[in-house]
Amino acid sequence: MRRREFILSIGGAVTWPLVARGQQPKLPLVGFLGGGSPELFTEPLNKLRLGLAETGYIEGQNVRIEYRWAHGQFDRLPELATELANFSVAVIAATGGSAPAQAAHKATSTIPIVFTSGDDPIKLGFVRTINHPGGNMTGVSIFTGQLTAKRLELLRELTPRTSKIAFLLDPANPTADTQRNDAEIAAKAVGLELYVAPAGTEREIESAFAKMDQERVHALLVGDSPFFVGGCDRLISLAARYMIPTIYQWREYVLVGGLISYGTSLAAAYRQMGVYIGRILHGERPADLPVVQPSVFELVVNLKTAKALGITVPQTLQVAADEVIE
Repeated sequence: MRRREFILSIGGAVTWPLVARGQQPKLPLVGFLGGGSPELFTEPLNKLRLGLAETGYIEGQNVRIEYRWAHGQFDRLPELATELANFSVAVIAATGGSAPAQAAHKATSTIPIVFTSGDDPIKLGFVRTINHPGGNMTGVSIFTGQLTAKRLELLRELTPRTSKIAFLLDPANPTADTQRNDAEIAAKAVGLELYVAPAGTEREIESAFAKMDQERVHALLVGDSPFFVGGCDRLISLAARYMIPTIYQWREYVLVGGLISYGTSLAAAYRQMGVYIGRILHGERPADLPVVQPSVFELVVNLKTAKALGITVPQTLQVAADEVIE
């Protein structure tokens, strides 16, 4: 072989892999906007990845996810949503209360958004109708406010002598007014006096429980807020210290010592988000994907916590519960 031919053959051998690497398609990029903190959403995120996998997408293999967490600081959400929109992501997952979805909604009217929302997505302006969203948003409605009356009924069944309850509300949450209104209507409907305890910081949480004690409330309903999810251990500890029977939205609270919870399944909601994200990556439009409304609700009771509070859980509640922790 001539020297010139040998050099050309070596050059070709080196060049081809470089060209091949350069021609590899870029992985689709998903933006994730969370209102809470990542350490508290390990299991829900695993379910989101499971939903993605059901549509053929595996994080790190054929799809990338860019995460942004607000850690309960709602004022950061608009900036974080704008960051993701500027990355030109293919779709944004917005979760951790309705506030992240609102921030994403304001940041872009063109990038598809898949949300979880505890409030009515039609009233919030996210979609035109449940079955035909019509815009760039769809997702899962997790019925936070709509279940308030049922939670109060469960509290009354668990503590029959209850006549005055407290409602722990994060005033920084953009949906605080809606939550308060739902709680007031629900309390009136079941004949309970409602004391609203606002708390959006660690110091305010301490103060709120002290005031509940002064007000002689009989039980507590915890509102919807990533801040409360982030501080669930603190909430449970204070409820135990002040001996206040407390009902929560998510089973995750009860698994770590809370008394009782009633709500939709976060795991199922996040899995559905993953499925919808995958379908959008495959080319479907959020305008054509109906908002999913859960039909299954979880009732979880912690008998150990009940015993510590001096509460005897009625057999009817134990039988009705999806999970009883002993």
